[in-house]
Amino acid sequence: MTGPDHRSLAVRGSVALTCSLASGTYLLPALAYYAAPLRAAFGISRTTRDGRGYALTFDDGPHAQGTPRVLAELAQRGVLATFFLVGEQVQRNPGLAREIVAAGHQIGLHCDRHRNLLRLGPRAVADDLARAQARIEDAAGMPIERYRPPYGIFNAAALTIAWRNGWRPLLWTHWGRDWEARATPESIAERLLAGGVADGSVLLLHDADDYGAAGSWERTAAALPRVLDELARQGLEPSVAV
Repeated sequence: MTGPDHRSLAVRGSVALTCSLASGTYLLPALAYYAAPLRAAFGISRTTRDGRGYALTFDDGPHAQGTPRVLAELAQRGVLATFFLVGEQVQRNPGLAREIVAAGHQIGLHCDRHRNLLRLGPRAVADDLARAQARIEDAAGMPIERYRPPYGIFNAAALTIAWRNGWRPLLWTHWGRDWEARATPESIAERLLAGGVADGSVLLLHDADDYGAAGSWERTAAALPRVLDELARQGLEPSVAV
């Protein structure tokens, strides 16, 4: 998950905001998810639909090695998750999209090419999402119902397309920063569980390393057992109601 750090995109305690719906330059940096009124105004969520359980989500796949490893860890513990897929990755690994669905997991749309939407105009965003939708739905055999943009950054074009298609824009409450080169299984688990996971929480991890540090998926997969064991110890149930 390379590119600008999410935290650098917002001024301390505030949200950097530029509004011009006509030109499509409506910028919602990732930390907008800390401002509940703003999220509500634009239909952006970061919790499970019913406020129950925790939702484990994975971005950036499918990945030829990372996704099968993550699926195996989830299957071992009977945990279902949601995978936000990348169109170009699905094109490389279409069978894995089908495997995700066959295993009972949910899918969502992440993008076709992993780019910061702040750098794209409305037409480029529309083209990217159309390609991603076609590739993902064709491979997975099910319609898109949820959407999370790269870096968690929306713009007007992306939000408008999501609304028109009935996609639920979803961010997260906890992340493991597992894309970083310095991440370890221990640090990923610690960060993901920091602050206390509760009913309604949405957890963000990555099952691919194409947009992050090489081999990062291995550390993510290694962190999963300790994360899932700790959540089970706390009596929290996994949810795919996202």
